[in-house]
Amino acid sequence: MKKPVVKVINKSNRDLPKYESLNAAGLDIRANIQEEMVINPGEIKLIPTGIFMEIPSGYECQVRPRSGLALKKGITVLNTPGTIDADYRGEVGVILINHSKNSTTVSNGDRIAQLVFNKFEQIEWGNESELSTTKRGDGGFGSTGIN
Repeated sequence: MKKPVVKVINKSNRDLPKYESLNAAGLDIRANIQEEMVINPGEIKLIPTGIFMEIPSGYECQVRPRSGLALKKGITVLNTPGTIDADYRGEVGVILINHSKNSTTVSNGDRIAQLVFNKFEQIEWGNESELSTTKRGDGGFGSTGIN
């Protein structure tokens, strides 16, 4: 199967994001900052990466948290998953939030998030006066059980 090609401009002083293991779904992306950034408890920061992409039509790139940062430091991507659309050409920025009780420092080159590419389809709306019935019906949050 032919892999899609994502055109990239790397204005960081680091290698391109890469898969860290053989079957990894996400490519680790790094901070591209001149000075260390402190993220205090409850604080939100936009971290630049120096990466610019041209994603093929029909694909999106999701920006997801790194599990190690979440577990060890309480740092996650705020708008998880963040979506980078195929027509965006600006710098990839990662919105981090500190959910811990301690300040955390982000340094140049730190792995701050992961990028996962997915195919998608756009839809068309079909205006109707009613929808088909199902066993679940309009049961919302928790309606299928707690476990």
